[in-house]
Formats: sequence, structure tokens, C-alpha cells
Amino acid sequence: MTMTTSARITVVGLGTGDPDQLTLGIWRRLQQAERLYLRTERHPMVQLLKENAITYQSFDHVYEAKDSFPEVYEAIAAELLHTAASLKTDIIYAVPGHPMVAESTVQLLRAQSAERGVELTVLGGESFLDEAFNRFGFDPIDGFQLLDAGTLSAGQLRSSMHTLIAQVYDTYTASDVKLSLMEVYPDDYEVVVGHALGVAEEEIIQTIPLHELDRIEGYGNLSLIWVPRSDRADLRNRSFERLHEIVQILRSPEGCPWDREQTHQSIRKNLIEEMYEVLETIDDDDPAAMCEELGDVMLQVMLHSQMEEETGTFTVYDVIQTLNEKLLFRHPHVFGTTEAGNSEEALQNWEAMKAEEKRRKGIKAEQQSVLSGVPRDLPALMKAYKVQKKAAKVGFDWDNINDIYDKIKEELQELQEASGSNDTQHTLEELGDLLFAVVNVARYLDIDPEEALTATNRKFYQRFAYIEEQLRIANKSFDQTDLLEMDRWWNEAKSRT
Repeated sequence: MTMTTSARITVVGLGTGDPDQLTLGIWRRLQQAERLYLRTERHPMVQLLKENAITYQSFDHVYEAKDSFPEVYEAIAAELLHTAASLKTDIIYAVPGHPMVAESTVQLLRAQSAERGVELTVLGGESFLDEAFNRFGFDPIDGFQLLDAGTLSAGQLRSSMHTLIAQVYDTYTASDVKLSLMEVYPDDYEVVVGHALGVAEEEIIQTIPLHELDRIEGYGNLSLIWVPRSDRADLRNRSFERLHEIVQILRSPEGCPWDREQTHQSIRKNLIEEMYEVLETIDDDDPAAMCEELGDVMLQVMLHSQMEEETGTFTVYDVIQTLNEKLLFRHPHVFGTTEAGNSEEALQNWEAMKAEEKRRKGIKAEQQSVLSGVPRDLPALMKAYKVQKKAAKVGFDWDNINDIYDKIKEELQELQEASGSNDTQHTLEELGDLLFAVVNVARYLDIDPEEALTATNRKFYQRFAYIEEQLRIANKSFDQTDLLEMDRWWNEAKSRT
């Protein structure tokens, strides 16, 4: 649709600062402008405007008046639109570089101009990218990304791509960039800092190790950082994509024969074993071992996901998406409007959102057992603890702990009687009843029975290891000692812990 309004804003790019690179068409626009606005006066081309007596108005005062860059850009766009619409005039708005490269004000104008009745035209200009490709000497076809220093995060970084980081206005920004880069790259990785690229007598290009990024001077409006791409194995191996690729290769016809043969069922037990090995590292407070064992658990997730990817049902990225969406949905007190002042309220929100998920899936809560949701294959002790907690929530619980102690005595008596018979099945059942009652005591005391028994197992290992050590010192074997001597060493071990 052709606009009939006479309110117009034409955005032009001032280029990187070299007058010889300014296009003839834009130079004529600047000369003929009745109303010329500059986003900032801090640009080499401003000297050319002054030499040719071209009048202009800059928005540098807005930077000083606002607390953040987004506020600055909103204010500039608002003033430009208001001036053009109210005066029904033509405005030339000049920005550094190319108007469509790292120019938030232009994006705001594009989004708001139509509804304000202002016709917007965006013309070109040499981008700092042109000079970066030229002066740094890399081809973006090899893989390239442009990132904003103000919003940079480690998750955006890809070592396999050339990375340009713009908007590095000062040393503080450079320091933040350094910290993000160090999450992916080693401290001595070489990066390149460029100031005023392509501007005669002002250009500075420095190659430095990453850890010195905030120790050099000269950062300003025309500064950027280049992180060269790399195929280094240590960098590739830090990426999730590389892990996915490796597992795909292992399962491929050219991969590992053992990995190709595995199914969900054949490696089912591996997942359980790996989880227990992680728990062991947690109990041992061994971060290095924990790092390795968590990787083994992740491998199991990758293998199961890869098997499904091969059949076309889902990929590991579907697993990640499902998890992310679940976390967002179940934390309305973090990502929504619900509030939670403590962990108990947060847990209530979690449970409420879980119930909402089931409702959306067509699962009617009133038709489900109170005990539903407890995994079928949990270890028995852990499962007993969970089902008791669920039953207690609806009032099916002991009045006080003394009643549970009485129940333990009753179950112990029944176990003693059953063990005197030849009925193994009955004895098994009575032992289970006794263990179940003991779990009730743990729940009543708010102690996880799995953790309690794990601690006792660890204590037993330590004390028994002391007995073995004493046997070695005495140059004895177990068949050369007796229970009395072992019990003495056991008590010595108890006194040491």
C-alpha cells in the first residue's frame, strides 16, 4: 500500500569512518538534509560533516540522561517518530556503520513507524563487518557469528565458528566478555582486538591471549573482538553437539560392534549402576570422580535417545526440549507470576503444576490411586518410604511414634515365630513387614531410610577394613583368627570413629 503522508525518516549509514568508503548517494543525502540527526557524534565521519558546514543534531545527551542502553534506544526512536509525525517533515537519521547491523534504534523504527504514520526508508552504508572481514582476513563462509558484548553468554559460543563480538565500549565490558569466553576457551587462547578498523591513523589491531583481554587500553565505540574459529579437539569435545556426533558414530555401521548390538533392555541395568556410582562419589565428596561418573550417566541418556532417533520416534533434542518446558511450567514462581516465599511453597507449586499437566493430558486425578507416581522399579526401601509418605498425606498414618515402636516389636515377634518353622515364604513376608515398620519410624523422624542404611553400610565397610588391616599387620588370614579377636578389633575401630 502506498503511503500518502509527508512524514518521512530516511536512515543512512555513515560507514566505518573512512570517507573514501562513503557512497556518493548517501553523501548527497547528508549534504541536502534539512533535518539531520546523528545517533552519536562520536564517529570519525563527523569531522567531514563539520568541514563541509553540514549542520546536525546528535542524541549523545540521551545517553547521559538514561540508565541503560535499551532506554536510550527507545528514547531516540520515540523522539524521531514524534518529530517526523508532528512536523510532517523529512528527517535524515545517520547511524555508524550499516543501519541494519547492530543498530537497535533502526529496529525500533521499523517496528513502530507504520502505526505512527511515518514512512521509513533504510539505505545502506559500509558495515564494520566489511572491514572486519578485510582487516582480520577471514572468510565468513567458514562459519561466522556476530554477538553483542552486552548480552554475551557462554551458551552462544561455538568454537567451530569465527566469532565477532561488537559493542565492546569499555574495559568493564571487555572483562565481562573475557569471563564468558573463558567458560569455553582456555586462558591462553589467542583473540584479536580491533579498534577503528579501516580508519586511517586510528586503526589498532592487537593479538593477545584471552586472559589479557581486559588489560589493554583503547576500548570505545569502534572496538570489537574477533575469536578465530578452531578445530582443536579439546574445544570440540566441550560441546554437546560433539557428544551427539560421537554417539551417532558409535551406533553407525562403521562404529563399534558392541554399541551397535545394544538395545534398551540390554543396557537397562547400566543406567542403574551408573547412577549408584554417582551416589558413591557424592558420599565420598569427590568432585573429580563425580564429574566422570555424571558423564557416564549422560552417556546412558545419549545411547537410549540415539536408539529412538534411529527409529524416528524422538531425538535427544526432544528430550532436552521436554525437560526445559517441564522446568519452566513447574516453576511458575520463577518463570511466571505465582509466588513462593520458601521451599515448602515452591514444592506446593511444583505439585500443583504436575497435577495440571496430568489434567491437560486427560488423566483424571480422582480416578488415580493415591499411590500412583511411585516408580515401579525403585529399590524396595526407597519405594516403601515414598508410598508411606503418599498414604500419610491422606490421613492413613500412625497417631504417634510410640505406636510404630509397638508395631516393630509385634512384627519382630512374628518374624521370630515364623523363622522357627519351615515355611520360607511366610518368614520372607514377616521380614518384609518388619522392614516396612522400621521404614515408618524413619519417615516419622523425617529421616530417609535409604540414606540411613547407606551410612551404616559405609560404617561397616570402614570397621571391617580395620579388621583386615590388623590381620595384615599380624601377617594372619581369616582362618587364622577367631570371632573373639575380630570383635576386639571391631571395637577398636568403633572407638576411632
